[in-house]
Amino acid sequence: MTDRPRVAVFRPDDERITEAVDLLDDLGTEAVPDPMLEVEATGASPRTDADYTVFTSKTGAELIAEAGWTAGESTVCAIGDPTADALDAEGYAVDLIPEEFTSAGLVDTLEGTVEGERVEVARSDHGSAVLLDGLNDAGAYVHETVLYRLTRPDAAGESAEVAAAGDLDAALFTSSLTVEHFLEAAAERGLRDAAVSGLDDAVVAVIGPPTAETAREHGLPVDVVASEADFETLAREAVAATGSER
Repeated sequence: MTDRPRVAVFRPDDERITEAVDLLDDLGTEAVPDPMLEVEATGASPRTDADYTVFTSKTGAELIAEAGWTAGESTVCAIGDPTADALDAEGYAVDLIPEEFTSAGLVDTLEGTVEGERVEVARSDHGSAVLLDGLNDAGAYVHETVLYRLTRPDAAGESAEVAAAGDLDAALFTSSLTVEHFLEAAAERGLRDAAVSGLDDAVVAVIGPPTAETAREHGLPVDVVASEADFETLAREAVAATGSER
C-alpha cells in the first residue's frame, strides 16, 4: 500500500481526467485514473425553434458550438454550474440554472411555465427519463436530440483490479453510467464480487442522488453524496472522508 490514499477517478480520457488527477495530487492522494466513459458524437444539432433548450453537460456545450448552433429566442437552461460555465465559455448566454443540479430540479423549476411550450433537450443517449417525463407531465411539447453516445473504453478496469486487491481507499463516481461501467469492467475480469467487497472498505463517493440510487441498486455502499454537483466538490468531500485531506 502507498502512504497516500489511492482514489479511483473515472472521468473521460481528455483534459477532464488530467485535471482530476492534478486535483487529487494537490489533495495529497494517489489517483488511479480509469476512464469509464468515451464520447462518440452523433453529429446531430439541437432544433432551433424551441421556446426552451436544455443542456446537461460540458460535452454537449462543446458539441453544439462545433456544430454552429444558435440559440435564437430560446431560453437556454443548464443543469449545473459546470454545464453553465461550459456554455458561457462557448459564447452562449445561460438564462436558467435550477437550484438543484438534477433533472428533477429542472423540472421543478420549469413546472408551471412550460405548458404548451416547445422544449428541446440536447444530451447524451443515457439521459434520465425523469427529465423528459417530468416536462411532458408539465404540459410541454418535448423533443430530445442525442448529441453523443457514451460507451465504455476497451481498456477500462484497472480500478476494479485495485479495488479487488483491497488497495483502493476511495472511488469517485460521477454518473450512473460510471457505476455500471465499473461493474461491467470488473465482471469481464472475473472480479465483480471481489471489487464490490473491496469497495466496502473504501469511501464510495457519488456526485448526486441519481448516481447514489444506481450505486445502491447494484450493491455498492454510498458514503458520500457531494453537497454540490461538481467534480471538485466530490473529490474534496471524498478525500476528507478518508481523513487525509490537506
